[in-house]
Amino acid sequence: MMKEYLKSILILLLISTFTLFNACTTVPLTGRKQMHLLPESQMVSMSLTSYSEFISTHKLSASAVNSTMVKRAGKNISTAVAQYLASVGKADLVKDYAWEFNLVEDAQPNAWCMPGGKVVVYTGILPYTLTEAGLAVVMGHEIAHAVARHGNERMSQGMLVQFGGMALDVALQSKPEQTKAIFMQAYGVGSQVGMLLPYSRIHESEADKLGLVFMAMAGYDPNEAITFWERMAKSGGQKPPEILSTHPADETRIADLKAYLPEALKFYKKK
Repeated sequence: MMKEYLKSILILLLISTFTLFNACTTVPLTGRKQMHLLPESQMVSMSLTSYSEFISTHKLSASAVNSTMVKRAGKNISTAVAQYLASVGKADLVKDYAWEFNLVEDAQPNAWCMPGGKVVVYTGILPYTLTEAGLAVVMGHEIAHAVARHGNERMSQGMLVQFGGMALDVALQSKPEQTKAIFMQAYGVGSQVGMLLPYSRIHESEADKLGLVFMAMAGYDPNEAITFWERMAKSGGQKPPEILSTHPADETRIADLKAYLPEALKFYKKK
């Protein structure tokens, strides 16, 4: 037990050291320093491979209405993203994005966005979004994760813990399955209970704030975020305590969103 404890302390010290000396980027809007040990070009390359594999093994929605809504909301939000980043001098963050928006048949209430702008929404989330504005809450949040480079940050932490900071190309050659698993976890396909969870909750809160700005600039009322998360909170199911969750507790998230709404509404461009 003591050995594992000391190992955990050492890993935390390593993460702190790398964060201090390698945090050369900041998150848009919040200004938080980030640790990126992995070249974004490699992250995008892995994303394209994983995205292609996913699309080839999942059925796209047969609903033309819902699929069109996903693509329309995605286009509106991605346009707003480009406008916002240009206004804060960070246009380079998405200059090479080739946006794609797909709705897949899957009962899970889920959605994600990988580096390079590859966005997937599951049909299982639609009973909770209800409207295009509700959908914009989810898509704005997931796109915010990619724009804020949360996946790179989380995978950097995962690589450091698992492989001691081994270079990504070396890890892909020597430990391909483990590396792929870390990548999928970094983008929300799976969860992990342990020392990295506080970072995950920070990421969720940042994505909530950025997502509100993006959806507001895209012409969607950011007040919809409150009603969406209230619906999610009522969806039932046993939820772990916040300290053991990769997401903020529902009441925490809703309170934080309400507190940030006045700022987000400054960006609201009603259509």
